[in-house]
Amino acid sequence: MIDFELTEDHKALVQTVREFAQKEVAPYIKEWDEKQHFERSVLDKMAALNLLGVCIPEEYGGAGFDYISLGLVCEELEAVDTFMRVVMSVHTGLNSLSLYTWGTEEQKQKYLVPQAKGEKLATYGLTEPGAGSDVVGARSTARRDGDDWILNGEKMWISLADVADNFLFFCWTNEEKRRARDHSGMSCFIVERTMKGFSSGTIHGKLGIKAGNTGYFSLQDVRVPSSNMLGEEGEGFKIAMFALEQGRYTVASGATGVIRASRDASVSYANTRETFGTKIGNHQLVKQKIAEMEADYQMSHLLWLRAGYLKNEGKPNAKATSLAKWQATVRSENERYLRNCKAAIIYEGTRDIHTLMQADWALGYKKEKPARKVLPVWKK
Repeated sequence: MIDFELTEDHKALVQTVREFAQKEVAPYIKEWDEKQHFERSVLDKMAALNLLGVCIPEEYGGAGFDYISLGLVCEELEAVDTFMRVVMSVHTGLNSLSLYTWGTEEQKQKYLVPQAKGEKLATYGLTEPGAGSDVVGARSTARRDGDDWILNGEKMWISLADVADNFLFFCWTNEEKRRARDHSGMSCFIVERTMKGFSSGTIHGKLGIKAGNTGYFSLQDVRVPSSNMLGEEGEGFKIAMFALEQGRYTVASGATGVIRASRDASVSYANTRETFGTKIGNHQLVKQKIAEMEADYQMSHLLWLRAGYLKNEGKPNAKATSLAKWQATVRSENERYLRNCKAAIIYEGTRDIHTLMQADWALGYKKEKPARKVLPVWKK
């Protein structure tokens, strides 16, 4: 049975994150957005609250909270601005949760622990200049050289590309399977910014999320030890899809925050602006729009809560997460919120991809797969 009532601990977490965002970001976000300025110090403050490792077990430096907690953090952060939720998506959702699920104990100690503590910032590299939704269209490669691998390739439209310390790099390790477009020939590696042959850059002039860092990174004959392969050789595609599932959840919950912020801004304006001798909130058509925004928020909030519940229980949740992401990302308005929410339509699977996915589930062409792993339930 799903209980939609938040625990006292969940409520306390919401209050903490809300106060943080209102104090540390809200007064400055307009300026950061206009100047396209990425304020790194905000991440240090998020780390001090253990938000960057909110759902990572305590034994690996995290707060040990559950998936519902992760969703609540994302909703509260994006209600103020999207760039903070993006950090949660790529650092925690895409990278750290993949390390927790697929990593060896050595990899967890070396990479996951400092990431969960916020000492290191991490991101995820799948998209390339010529390969987005078509993952097997990627051209990045890795070849063996003794006990090492030599990595080459370029990743594009990567959040935190120019500021992250650690990267997940997806590439082909089997040329024959690459030519056959067989995704079992793809593998995943953990790459550090300091490795020789690594370079990155920032993309300027974006429509939205101007306070965030988006860019590219390139690997030219970067040598990594075999111990930096995440999972087994040939499991790269599986890891990439697992990571996207976690990212979609953060996008869904975060986009719900945009809907809430848009509703709140509209309500405030409707209770202030007057026409024809009365506040516009008294006009029937304005009431209809406000009512629709309220319905959009409540529906989106319940959809991601349901997905979070399924994740906590270790039950199949791909369909629920996709539905939550798809719906939440097409129901946002208002100027900065409108610009920012356009990105959410694209990443972790475009709106079109999720439309097709939901149709395939409804038609029976697609079946839910068992959940990979469940996080420890938050019992604090």
